[in-house]
Parts: sequence; structure tokens; C-alpha cells
Amino acid sequence: MKCRPLFLAVALLPFVCTVHAWDYEGHRLVNEVALAALPADFPGFVRAPQNAERIAFLAGEPDRWRNDPDLPLQQLNEMDHYLDVEDLSLAGLDPKHLPSLRLDFDLEYAAGRAAHASAFPPINPAKNAAHTREWCGTLPWAVTEYFGKLRSAFSYLRVLEELGTPVEIANARANIVDLMGVMGHYVGDGSQPLHTTMHHHGWVGPNPHHFTTWPGVHALIDGFPTKTQMTLDELRPRIATAHGIQLTPQPDGRDPMFVYVMNYVLEQNKLVVPLYRLEKAGELGGHDRPIQPEGHDFIAGQIVVGGEMLSSIWVTAWRTAVPDSYLRNGLLNRRARETGAAPASK
Repeated sequence: MKCRPLFLAVALLPFVCTVHAWDYEGHRLVNEVALAALPADFPGFVRAPQNAERIAFLAGEPDRWRNDPDLPLQQLNEMDHYLDVEDLSLAGLDPKHLPSLRLDFDLEYAAGRAAHASAFPPINPAKNAAHTREWCGTLPWAVTEYFGKLRSAFSYLRVLEELGTPVEIANARANIVDLMGVMGHYVGDGSQPLHTTMHHHGWVGPNPHHFTTWPGVHALIDGFPTKTQMTLDELRPRIATAHGIQLTPQPDGRDPMFVYVMNYVLEQNKLVVPLYRLEKAGELGGHDRPIQPEGHDFIAGQIVVGGEMLSSIWVTAWRTAVPDSYLRNGLLNRRARETGAAPASK
């Protein structure tokens, strides 16, 4: 979902926009592709029908949060859905060398925007109730943070499967399912090229190729999977098995998963111009034009790209998770109390 703040606490102002990044069906499909891409040795509880369905359902959760008029929630949630890559350069920042910690980036971007204020258009306060229009988005940080949460969940599951109760194990697995599902929304947002660009609701600024400036182009792309009734079975031949991500230490000390996710976003940003060319050629339908094969192939490919990326992150979180030593020590002490044995050493 990609739009600027939609709500005030009172329903007196008009909506700024009403579009989602992929609609629910598209986001659900990304999560289903990710499940289909999992290797055979991935923990089997994830594939249990009720868990697979929950992962698919939760693909839409962050967009549901955006339907609430609570401004603190809007500000917290809004910016995690996108990154306007071009704004980084306008603020004097190199997209290839951004800090991997969210607050460090916030400080750098704020300083860069203030130093290059004339490069940015004025902000209409009436359309900025949640105070997010000053920012370029935080999608890569959101995905990276969810990776950390998921890896932590696998870390304590490993210990609970050894020393925990059946109820504790079930709860830990439920947490993993929820994290996998919600994370999928943000990775799916990244596979929609209009979530990586300032040209998110029509081309802005100099327009030598005469691309559309129609704000509805975003909704056209988001609704494509639903309009075409795209299915997982249709996409299966394209899906490759996920083998995880090689987390290479960075010379500058940045988090390697963040670097990988940021590169993913930058690659999708390269597709903004090709996407606008498809729209201009009528390949994507809209304006009462039929959808053409090249447009359908492009969107299907992006759904698969998002699903495969998501699956790779899931696999990496599982494979790189080490048992939670603090929890393990606590559970050993609990067992000692129950059995009268000597307590575990700290």
C-alpha cells in the first residue's frame, strides 16, 4: 500500500488517496509464492493448513492498520510501506551507503533534506495530518527489523523444542507464523516498483517521455492480480526453491541483511521506467483498454520476485538462528527446581 496520510481524527477532510500496494489478493499471492518456494527441510509446522492460511491472511495486515484514523498508528505504519529512492539523492544521500539503523538514517535524511530544502516541493499541511510527507519512507528498515524478530523467534523456538512445554512450543510456533505473515506485506510492497519511487501516483517533474501523470496508475497496478484472477498455480512454473541469503560482513559495519534488502529495493526501482513504458503502450490495460500479454508477464514476474525474496529471508532467519542461551539457562534452572537437581551455571 502506498499513499500519503489518509485520515484526520475527524472525518471532515477528503481522502488523499485510497490505493493499496498490491491489493489484498496480490499481497496474499506473494506470501503463497513464498510458501511454495520453501525448501523441503524448512520446519514443517509452517505448512500445516491452518498455519499456511494464516500466513497468507496476514499479508494484508499492515494495510488493515492503515484503515484506522489513529494518527500515532498512521505515522508509525505509513512510512514502512515504501521508499522514494529519488528523494535520497535530492537530500544528498547515496542510496548505496545508507545506515542500517533506522534512527541513524532518520538523522541523516533530516539533515540532508534541511540542507537541500529547495530541491523539495512545499508540503500541504492539509494533506499531512500524520506528519509523514517530510520523509521518503522506511521500507528496507522495516523488512530488516522483521528479519531480526523472526530470527529471534526461531532462536527461542529451538530452545523450547528441547526444554519447553507443549504449550510453550505451540505459542512460539504461532509467533513465527505471525511474523512470517506480516513481514510478507512489506517485502511484497518492495516488489511493486511504484513503492520505490517519487513517481508513485503518476510521473512528476520533467517528463521527456510523456509518461502518464494520472494518479490512478498506482491503483491500476495494485489491482492487476485481482483483475486478471492471477493464481498460484499459474505462477508455480516460475518459482525457484529458496536457499537463503549469504550474509556477508560489510567493510563499513552495516547490517548485511539491510544491505541485501536495500539492493532489492534499488533493483525494483530500476523497473519504474519500464513499467511506465508498459502503461504508455497500453500493455497494462486501464482506460477501457484490454490487458496485453507483456503487461501480464511483467506483473506476474514481480509477484514471483517478491515471493522468492520473502522465502529467502524466512529461510535465512531459520538457518542463522542460534539457540537462545539466556532462555536455555532459565529453562534448565526451571527443570532443576522441578527435579531437585543442581541448577544450571550462569
